[in-house]
Amino acid sequence: MASMKKYIVLTIVLILAFAGYKVATNTQSDTDMVQETETQTEEQSESTDAKTGEGSAPKMEIDKSKTYTATMKTSLGDIKIKLFAKDAPKTVNNFVHLAEKGFYDKTIFHRVIKDFMIQGGDPEGTGNGGPGYTFEDEINEHKLVKGVLAMANSGPDTNGSQFFIVSADATDWLDGKHTAFGEVTEGSDVALNIDAVETGQNDKPAEDVVLKTVTIDSN
Repeated sequence: MASMKKYIVLTIVLILAFAGYKVATNTQSDTDMVQETETQTEEQSESTDAKTGEGSAPKMEIDKSKTYTATMKTSLGDIKIKLFAKDAPKTVNNFVHLAEKGFYDKTIFHRVIKDFMIQGGDPEGTGNGGPGYTFEDEINEHKLVKGVLAMANSGPDTNGSQFFIVSADATDWLDGKHTAFGEVTEGSDVALNIDAVETGQNDKPAEDVVLKTVTIDSN
């Protein structure tokens, strides 16, 4: 009888342990959708990316009192984005700096998850690439809702060059984990068309969706 009780207790423990793993796995998969890989962070801390030749985040170049607009010219059309220079100055400064250097030119949206987000900004197009440095988060009052531009990362304070545009109505489980630094003002239909493309392994579009150029305007 005692051995039977031990068997029942052990069975219950194993069931609970397995259930906990499932919950943890499901929660992690939600955040992984917009994360760069851990490999990227290690590589960024050890070396610089050949495309920028830099080992640290750019010095402040933008004027936070101005309004900055980014135009993403993609193979499916243009997306215009108002950048949150006041609320995320370091992030906007980084994005503007990279855009003006041509860092994003001819890159692809390497990960697309329908009704969730479209992700780009990786010069390698694999999810492993970056500018050769990382910088801290700038969590602000902006929620990660449809049309918001935010930074992908591999954990706290690991921002580089990768970004995503939200296509879900809301992603409240990501609020506080990713820096929101802009919102789509024109071309939301283009973003949704990218969101709807056919994808294959690792959520990569079956046919490349190219980010031809990113131009910056300010006033």
